[in-house]
Formats: sequence, C-alpha cells, structure tokens
Amino acid sequence: MTTQTLSGAELDALIAEVAEQIVAALNLEMAAGEIDPDAPLFGDGLGLDSIDILEIALVISKKYGFQLRSDNQDNVRIFSSLRNLTQHIAANRTT
Repeated sequence: MTTQTLSGAELDALIAEVAEQIVAALNLEMAAGEIDPDAPLFGDGLGLDSIDILEIALVISKKYGFQLRSDNQDNVRIFSSLRNLTQHIAANRTT
C-alpha cells in the first residue's frame, strides 16, 4: 500500500477528481466544482443516502485500488465530507 502526503495543490486536484467521480457515479445534476469540499455528504450538505455511499465506495475501490469497507468504524468520519473522503483516498490508494 502506498501512503501519500499531498501538497495543498495536489490535494485540491484530487478533491476535484473525486468530486468528478461522485457526480458521474450518481448522475448528479450539478458540476463537480459545485460540491463544497467541507460540506456534509449526508443530510443538509450534498444530501446523499446510504445507497449513494455504496455507489461511491464501489467507484473509489475500482479507481484507487483499495476497499472502502462497510464495517469500517471510521466511515462516519471518512464520508463526512468530500475533503475527508479525499484525504482517506490519498492515504490508502494503491493506484
């Protein structure tokens, strides 16, 4: 497993890439750039539900080469925002 520490610009680029993955996976009617990196993915923020999160986890697993497991106790934190999800990807991706 490759653990990466990203610069601010690299993290911003990865956030944009992950936002694109989310928009494409869920067929959202919004541009990826409209997703606030710090807004909640659930509820009042992006308004995703558990099925949406499963779709995102599948896309992330295929694209970045690691599994997001449903039994991970950190899932609430990981999926709390686009920024947290992206930081988790940066720390765990293999591709």
